[in-house]
Amino acid sequence: MTSPLTNPYIPNTDADRAAILERLGIASVDALFDELPARWRNPQIDVPEAMAEADVVRLFTARGAENISGSRPSFLGAGVYRRAIPAIVSHLVSRSEFVTSYTPYQPEISQGTLQAAFEYQSTVCELTGMDVSNTGMYDVASAAAEACLLAGRATGRRAIALLEPIHPGTAEVVRAYAYGANIRVDAIADVSEVTAEHACVVAQQIDFLGAIRDLEPIAAAAHAVEALCVAIADPIALGLLRAPGDAGADVVVGEGRDLSGLGALGGPSLGLFAAREQFTRQMPGRIVGRTIELHPAHDLDGDEIPLRTGYVLTLQAREQFIRRERATSNFSTGQALLALGFTITIQALGPHGLRETAELCYQRAHDAARRIAALPGFEVVEHGPWFQEFLVRAPISPPDLARHLSAHGITSGFDVSARTEAAAQNATLFCVTEATPAADVDALVEALAAVRATTGVRA
Repeated sequence: MTSPLTNPYIPNTDADRAAILERLGIASVDALFDELPARWRNPQIDVPEAMAEADVVRLFTARGAENISGSRPSFLGAGVYRRAIPAIVSHLVSRSEFVTSYTPYQPEISQGTLQAAFEYQSTVCELTGMDVSNTGMYDVASAAAEACLLAGRATGRRAIALLEPIHPGTAEVVRAYAYGANIRVDAIADVSEVTAEHACVVAQQIDFLGAIRDLEPIAAAAHAVEALCVAIADPIALGLLRAPGDAGADVVVGEGRDLSGLGALGGPSLGLFAAREQFTRQMPGRIVGRTIELHPAHDLDGDEIPLRTGYVLTLQAREQFIRRERATSNFSTGQALLALGFTITIQALGPHGLRETAELCYQRAHDAARRIAALPGFEVVEHGPWFQEFLVRAPISPPDLARHLSAHGITSGFDVSARTEAAAQNATLFCVTEATPAADVDALVEALAAVRATTGVRA
């Protein structure tokens, strides 16, 4: 029997395949794919002819040169932020014992990897005010979705509430997870809409439009109906804001990629996930624990050896392991390298350095906003206290503004004009962080001031 799907590396003999097809009651392997439209079966792929290695290098070098330089001023945030990463981070994460590490199935030879994960967990708990953290997840969106599933298991309820405005990407992933778990997702505009049907309310501590939320009344409203409060936190902002755990949150998630120093072209990411102790066995992923010897050991001379510290995987929730059908997650590989970079950044800054970084971020963003608001025809939309992102209305539409700034070699902010919130109408979300050079802000203000002269629009 011949088939375009036959692969010599699939260890099934012709007799094996014939027996399988007979058991399935079909005539050929191709019949397995009858449900697929013909155009998607073995489509023709436009692949160029093979090239010599030197030609491939020249081609990709030329293509790479077409990318926008990383020095281009950019005010695009909306979930991905430029951060000032200490130089020590790239040096330490590049050490071979970390770069080559994978999954610590054998703790006796993986103590370095396990210790790094333990330090990461401890750092996340200190930041968030939570009792326990896992070793990391894919990104903030998947962490938020898993937090909602945790809430559903903990409460036995089949609905969750997303307090808008929340990052649309996060909301989309939460809905995808919830759909598979047969959980209803309600988008709410006010915490008063949380009911006894909801397992949790998800609140972004700094919401998608940049405003800072007070988590305490949100957590109180959730707890009043015996629901959980899931907070989405910004690690840098926590240098200034009260820890979500202290404000009453039950689960805290966040994005750590920006502080790892390794993010590029959209990935990879690092999802922070921490919770209160009573939810430990409902948490996804892995938890690393630390212990010491119960009894002192002795060397060959009979002298006592000081008690030694040891690290081990304390909890693994994946279905691949012993939990099987009782698994709470399919997460296995933690984002170990990113988690290490995140941990080094936070520890290198320390509590005072983290606060200074957050203050610098706040001050630079607000200074930029004041300068833009002073331009004729421009308005910075005030919709509550904010941290590093602010809404700007210009005398031209957000798409036209983006084209105008691009012509000046500047990447504009994020166009939020399609959203329903009043503050977002005809607005662009600009971002300025502690890593935004003053010269970039000068260039932005100068380019914005030229809007009327370039476009002929009157303020």
